[in-house]
Amino acid sequence: MKENQSSLWLNMSKVISNFFNPLVSLFIFFIFMSIKEYSWEATLSYFLPVLLFVIVPVIIWLVWNVKTGRYTNMDVSNRIQRKTLYVFLECCIILYLLYNYMKNGYLDLVLLFILILLFALQISNLFIKSSMHTSFNIFVAALFFALDTRMGIIWLGIAILVGITRVVLKRHTIKEVCMGAGIAFVISFIYLYCNIQFQH
Repeated sequence: MKENQSSLWLNMSKVISNFFNPLVSLFIFFIFMSIKEYSWEATLSYFLPVLLFVIVPVIIWLVWNVKTGRYTNMDVSNRIQRKTLYVFLECCIILYLLYNYMKNGYLDLVLLFILILLFALQISNLFIKSSMHTSFNIFVAALFFALDTRMGIIWLGIAILVGITRVVLKRHTIKEVCMGAGIAFVISFIYLYCNIQFQH
């Protein structure tokens, strides 16, 4: 009986952890933001470049590196392997930010803060392998919070659950999950402050 419960909890953790990976969580947020804030036409003009510059290249990069054996898994749980992932992610976002600034004349605050979060996690990776799943889901909770308080609170609950699953699956230690959460809380607080300032 105890073994069955343990196996069920492990399987549930895998489903939660795999589903709420950083890319899927951000994708869900962008869909939510598009429905809430933009018309269908505006959604396409905003989301299509994010998809082409960031999401699709990152998926291709992950699949290619896993297939060629450079990455052990799609989570990139290895601290050494993460070094190239951070650089690739940052390059994709910088290219998008430059494109968006040249085309629309403004800096995309959401992607700018995702870039800042990545830089912070990359620095942290020199000392400790902070949980990207946890940190990104906490930041996504802040993104939701800026649009809809209730959704922000719900997503914070999801982020905590994701953090627990990372420990259950032995992808991270409690210390690594707490470090990822701490970094994300600081970046999220600054983002929410800036977001309020820009709205006034």
